[in-house]
Amino acid sequence: MSAPVAVRGPILVLDTATSIAVIALGDPSGRLRTARTWSAGYRHGEELLRRIEELLDGAGLAAGHLGAIVVGIGPGAFTGLRVGLATAKTLAHALRIPIVGASTGGALLGAAAAAGATRPLALLLPAGASDRVLVEGGAAGPDGRAGPPTARLVSGGAALDLSPSTTILAVDLDGRAEPDALALGTLARAGLAAGLLEAGAARLVRGEADDAARLVPEYVTLPRGAPPGAARAEGEVAWSRDRR
Repeated sequence: MSAPVAVRGPILVLDTATSIAVIALGDPSGRLRTARTWSAGYRHGEELLRRIEELLDGAGLAAGHLGAIVVGIGPGAFTGLRVGLATAKTLAHALRIPIVGASTGGALLGAAAAAGATRPLALLLPAGASDRVLVEGGAAGPDGRAGPPTARLVSGGAALDLSPSTTILAVDLDGRAEPDALALGTLARAGLAAGLLEAGAARLVRGEADDAARLVPEYVTLPRGAPPGAARAEGEVAWSRDRR
């Protein structure tokens, strides 16, 4: 394990992978101080910086007091993730503080488990008008830590090919998923900020801060008109193209 990354102030957490944007402040220990959410739809860029400023003002902090940034890297929609990653990278560069990417899907699965959902768990997210992305938790490694989540595209109405014992949570799939899955997805969202903070703080303790230039999101959709391979040309992961 590398030497822990020195974090000398609060950690800013932000996630724009879904239609509900999340920003939060936490301690380097992983303790959540405060979190805010709002329905951003696909207009994350219109409010994100202002909301961050309001969060800091409410906590009596200036941007210069921050010690690190944890940002959700998806899977999620193109526009939101691009805004969130660009904002996080810009702040980290300007403030000269470490940045860590954390899996939005993994944090949602962890939040559902913490809320009492029965394992194994799987997360469903939209990928365009009809496809879905299925996210499952990674297997535990030799050190006992869970591996990174795995994601696969499920086309249209294709079967999910899951064990009957799997509990499904669904996010941003109103009208396209079972009510119980949607309710569990809503419950998991409530723990998203804490889950991202915990994951990010743990990586910092292990000395795993990211190189901002190499930190890329996992897209589930690209915007209308984007050429095939547009995301991969930048080293980003794209699961599906939105053909609406």
